[in-house]
Amino acid sequence: MLIADAQPQDEAAWRRLWAGYNTFYETEVGADITARTWARILDPSVPIIGRIARRGEEPVGFSNSVLHEGTWVANPVCYLEDLFVDPACRGGGIGRALIADLVRMGKERGWSSLYWHTRQDNPARRLYDSFVAADDFVRYRMDL
Repeated sequence: MLIADAQPQDEAAWRRLWAGYNTFYETEVGADITARTWARILDPSVPIIGRIARRGEEPVGFSNSVLHEGTWVANPVCYLEDLFVDPACRGGGIGRALIADLVRMGKERGWSSLYWHTRQDNPARRLYDSFVAADDFVRYRMDL
């Protein structure tokens, strides 16, 4: 398996996986936002990191992360916003490899932390718990 930065030629595969991710979370992201997200992933001036996992030549998963400043730390913080593995490929270590990839990058680049959140009933929590225990924070979200 190979994990690397998203490249322009990955767009069709990323969009296929992105659609699966949105289906999993029972949501719809408009075509304009999807196009904007993809453009930002490819733009080196935007602090979004798009990584693609491949088995052979086939993209089978992705992670989208946002690097940002923090008020309690000196070094950047990485928020793993989206993680998805093709359902036909689950159970083969791809999700673990995508998270480990970010951990490695963070250590190499001096990030202060990596964090993510998920639904309470997400079956992937077994994987997430193998990296770190969930904390006791509660998320509040307000659409503006």
